[in-house]
Amino acid sequence: MADIQDPAGPPARLSITQTSRDGIRVLTLGGEIDADTAGGFREALCVDETATSRTVLDFGAVTFMDSSGVNVLVAAFQNARAAGGWVRMAALRAPVRQVIDIVGLDTVIPCYRTLSEALVAA
Repeated sequence: MADIQDPAGPPARLSITQTSRDGIRVLTLGGEIDADTAGGFREALCVDETATSRTVLDFGAVTFMDSSGVNVLVAAFQNARAAGGWVRMAALRAPVRQVIDIVGLDTVIPCYRTLSEALVAA
């Protein structure tokens, strides 16, 4: 398990923990995704040559997301698709789900009720 936030710095408004399950990268997110935290979110989603292009984002502890997060998700979707992979979102809370629905991102990136559902989806 890798924790992306810097433990020596001040508490981050966005925490990101990375794990892997059956070759699928799982990013567990917590806090707020906005203009101030989007850079760290973007960095965590970057895929290098050794990383899997299949990623599930667990939004269960995300309390807020604005258009900055939407832009990061669109770029992540495009990068994963170009690499022959995919991005899935799981456990979106109502405020975040509303943003995703309003911009229609749920028609591009699949959304699942739970992390488990996202991991086993065909």
